[in-house]
Amino acid sequence: MKEVNELAKTDKGFLRISIDTKARVKVGEFARGGRNRAHVAALDHDYTPETILTPTGIFLPEYDELHIALVDSKVTSDCIVDCLDRWWTANKIRFLGVHTLLLNQDNGPENSSRRTQFIKRIIEFADKHEICVRLAYYPPYHSKYNPIERCWGVLENYWNGCLLDTVKAVREFASGMTWKGRHPTVELVTKTYETGVRLTKKVMSALEERLDRFPGLEKWFIDVVPGKPAPG
Repeated sequence: MKEVNELAKTDKGFLRISIDTKARVKVGEFARGGRNRAHVAALDHDYTPETILTPTGIFLPEYDELHIALVDSKVTSDCIVDCLDRWWTANKIRFLGVHTLLLNQDNGPENSSRRTQFIKRIIEFADKHEICVRLAYYPPYHSKYNPIERCWGVLENYWNGCLLDTVKAVREFASGMTWKGRHPTVELVTKTYETGVRLTKKVMSALEERLDRFPGLEKWFIDVVPGKPAPG
């Protein structure tokens, strides 16, 4: 991991992006166990929340830029890639010299290197934008080294003890935090995502031909090349 991340620092053709989701936030007048200088009246039981939002982040370590998508649906493979696609579509004009996106991730259930729908969507993303994607996964119990985890810590400290009783309040608090003096961009994602989407072994076998898995580290490092023809 250190080697591929260092390469992204020295080669301007690479853009390092740290991606992760934060713990779900119940929206409502709930006590969250934090402290606040102002008195805040909150419910002492978790009744039915207005909704549940899952912060999904895209962080650029070399630029100290954070984008947060507040997702009110299940965060699936499709959701993660859709968030990446919207962000890249809006920002790629800034990175015209970039030929490879290096994605630092935890090997979670929805973005795992063996998650068929995630791999399918990443290949489609690479083809659509004509850009290489390098998937670089942190091993188990090492997620704390994923740079975006530090952003989540700042966000939790920022709104800890505050009443997140409406979607508007969650969005405003998320927008109000700062990382090294900069506010994140924040979007609300209201699309409902279907869970349990998987590909057949036959379809996934064909997609595997599009992947370059690092020898000996096949699960942890993968290159996706746009438009790469299948062998034979």
